[in-house]
Amino acid sequence: MVGAVEMVCKGTLEKYIGLVQNQPEEEMDQEDIWIFGYGSLVWKADFPFKEKRTGYIKGFLRRFYQNSIDHRGTLERPGRVVTLIHSENSESRVWGMGYRIAANEKAEVLQHLDHREKNGYERHRVQFYPYPWSAEQLNDPQPILLYVATHDNPSFAGLNDTLEEIAEQALGAAGQSGRNPEYIYKLAEAMRQLYPGEQDEHLFELEKLLLSRDPVMLERNKQEPGVANEGDANRSEQCKEG
Repeated sequence: MVGAVEMVCKGTLEKYIGLVQNQPEEEMDQEDIWIFGYGSLVWKADFPFKEKRTGYIKGFLRRFYQNSIDHRGTLERPGRVVTLIHSENSESRVWGMGYRIAANEKAEVLQHLDHREKNGYERHRVQFYPYPWSAEQLNDPQPILLYVATHDNPSFAGLNDTLEEIAEQALGAAGQSGRNPEYIYKLAEAMRQLYPGEQDEHLFELEKLLLSRDPVMLERNKQEPGVANEGDANRSEQCKEG
């Protein structure tokens, strides 16, 4: 998609999401863009990029408040995937991965991502803070595009489900990208590997609930008793599967 990117800010997101102004096509064509991944894009980017950079955005919380009827579930048995919601704390951080897309490839990449996130997500621009400091990579804050599920889209699950309810829904769901629990395990392990010591209680508590109930993981631990006490190592290998 070439030219102006229209950003529609909804509800409380307006305080933290900037509107992308109309820009001449030639200006857009000459600039690289950054894309922020906070879900599966953290560990697996299915588009070309020039550079990737660890870091975070501010003022949001990562939550499993979006139903998935394609990648991690079906229409009959939706799964759960992440979106972002506004945080009352403007300094709240969501850790993820920034990808720099070449100017001559961004039209194709944005078209791909618009289709990939068609199940209720809209494109927005926020500020990205690279971390940790690097002598080889970008360190200055940058505007970055990301996809946020709108609260009025048909697959938005609402803000009130408990982690118990989300876990039960995820356990029985699978879609074209695989079992729903595997998505949660991979995201949790990616956070531990990339940002050791940082806490995402919603994500880690959901992972803990699933590991205690997931028949696949329980059976795997039964067959490989040594792995039962080495959950992090086990999930690390899953993460490498992409």
